[in-house]
Amino acid sequence: MTGAIALLSSGLDSTVAFKQALDTFGSVICLTFDYGQRAATIEIENAAAICSKYGCEHHVIPLPWYRDFGGALTGTKELPTPSASDLDNLEISEESARSVWVPARNMVFLSIAAAFAEERGLKHIVVGFDAEEGATFPDNTPEFIELFDRAMEYGTMNHPAIFAPLAGLDKDEIVRLGLKIQAPLEYSWSCYTAGPLPCGVCESCMRRKRAFLSVSITDPLLARLGKS
Repeated sequence: MTGAIALLSSGLDSTVAFKQALDTFGSVICLTFDYGQRAATIEIENAAAICSKYGCEHHVIPLPWYRDFGGALTGTKELPTPSASDLDNLEISEESARSVWVPARNMVFLSIAAAFAEERGLKHIVVGFDAEEGATFPDNTPEFIELFDRAMEYGTMNHPAIFAPLAGLDKDEIVRLGLKIQAPLEYSWSCYTAGPLPCGVCESCMRRKRAFLSVSITDPLLARLGKS
């Protein structure tokens, strides 16, 4: 069977990866996870809008036990708000990554996606892992992808593989690719908070802002929200 399972948070990366996968495989089943993250409601809303736009099957997977783990994304700890110059400071970026780290999150997400892929007879699992985040998040790296692929050779009967079209790209390159393939960037939500507007100061917002500035266009999300 052709097609793929995609992890779709509605973030910039997963949205572009989703569209690339849709263009590549023809059909995509999307999984969005509610693990108690601050932006869960708006992530689910935007992911649903993306799936509706392209007629894709969409599943929201609740993981309520993650709420008990705390942390800046799922608890009340303060979110990091780096300056633009801090984004290229590896020490500051690593500290920021530690504060928003959710234990084994990508391993959990991918294991669930592998179960869907096996049940549906699909051979590809789509992720938005990229080089910029891979610099500070070990579960976004090519090494992690390779090792998880090997685990699926033993842990599944149909041996799906990870499709990571952004693995070698930085955020500005992801924006350029998204524009080229007409990804639904107007529904991509990067902010760590739930809105109704992006906060503009969390690290994810800052990296997104820098990426769109680099290509000299207005962020399509802000344009849709009337805040361009």
